[in-house]
Amino acid sequence: MDETVAEFIRRTILRIPMNEMMSILKAWDFFFLSENQLQTINFQQRKKRLVQDLVLLCEEKCASVNYAALLDIIYTQVHQHQKVWDVFQMSKEPDEDVELFDMEQFKRSFKKILQRALKNVTVSFRDAEENAVWIRIAWGTQCTKPNQHKPTYVLHYHQTPYAFTSSPLKSLMPLLGQALTVANKYHQIVKMDLRSQHLDSLKAIVFKQYDQTFENHNSTTPLQERCLGLDVNMDSRIIHENRVEKERVQRITQESFGDYPQPQLEFAQYKFEMKFKSDLNGGILAERKESLWCLIKFSSPHLLEALKSLAPAGIADAPLSPLFTCIPARE
Repeated sequence: MDETVAEFIRRTILRIPMNEMMSILKAWDFFFLSENQLQTINFQQRKKRLVQDLVLLCEEKCASVNYAALLDIIYTQVHQHQKVWDVFQMSKEPDEDVELFDMEQFKRSFKKILQRALKNVTVSFRDAEENAVWIRIAWGTQCTKPNQHKPTYVLHYHQTPYAFTSSPLKSLMPLLGQALTVANKYHQIVKMDLRSQHLDSLKAIVFKQYDQTFENHNSTTPLQERCLGLDVNMDSRIIHENRVEKERVQRITQESFGDYPQPQLEFAQYKFEMKFKSDLNGGILAERKESLWCLIKFSSPHLLEALKSLAPAGIADAPLSPLFTCIPARE
């Protein structure tokens, strides 16, 4: 086994928490080793020594770089929240027909496109549940070997125009987009304005899987009292100020966001085009005729829940701008 592959496997195993070691190794199909070989491994020993034993066994089996990449894909599937994911949407021409998806043909085409563009590139696949495939790409150049420690990950669902990607190398995204488009027999691909560490939330938004039915929480307490935090047994002499307004705000908020947990996003950004107007003469922008572009970014550990709480907290007026309330329904 090549020293580069051994180091790749060693680094990957070191990242795996001890309480997940056995389950991830099983998913990796690590148990292609014989029972006698497995009995030589002490999974109770210190991690550094355990990693050495596992790498030695992989060397005996002459594990390839693709086999090592498969372990990295499995680790990323389990710890997908450690990455930041973007969403890409492909589309066909209006008069184009949708063709049946052939997974093996897609894999061959995708890999061939990247290998033609770059002499040194490692492409690995792992089929997943729900008609999806995970793709791992280690990029090299015409003169350098693929860097296995800065790969790009792609999650693509069959028969859908969506691909979820996480990549530290933004300069190679056009090539990745071309490979996805051609291999899927689409016409073009665009990056959606969705980005998050929570891959499941992104999938819930683009596939419209989040629960849009209002929950009753099995409570007999009227909704307005639950939302306002009122106690049915409270002193009747206590009067709540602005009760009608609070009920209105809560009703509008519920109509906009629903009464269910929101998909978890951390980022949102908006681009605005505007004209500069000024009564002052001689200003720097006074003679400018072109429009100005303004980029506004929002971030929060749970952006949609934060937006949902603005009006009830009195920080913003209800209803919120559709620019915010339409985020879960982005097309």
